[in-house]
Amino acid sequence: MSVVFEATIKMNDKLEWYIEVKDTIDGRIKECKDLEEFSKNIEELGEDYGGHVDEVRWGKDSDVPEQVIDEIRVKMAEQRAIIEEQTGNNITPVAVKKDEEQD
Repeated sequence: MSVVFEATIKMNDKLEWYIEVKDTIDGRIKECKDLEEFSKNIEELGEDYGGHVDEVRWGKDSDVPEQVIDEIRVKMAEQRAIIEEQTGNNITPVAVKKDEEQD
């Protein structure tokens, strides 16, 4: 069984962004007002699966402005850099070139 969460960027009535996280296995949904809360909720949901999450699928509602997506990307990159510095591990996904893929 693959553990997959869906993270959808949404806008509220006050035109503030938030992230809705859905556990695709049991349908639980959590709303996250910032990336700190998002990380906490992903960790908590993942605990039910031994801390193992196979994938987080990202999406956005059609009313989310591109500037919000850019803001979230920048904040995520900042958090990733902090985590990599603290742990000494590279957590940035590395693209595999077609000719380097292995079966």
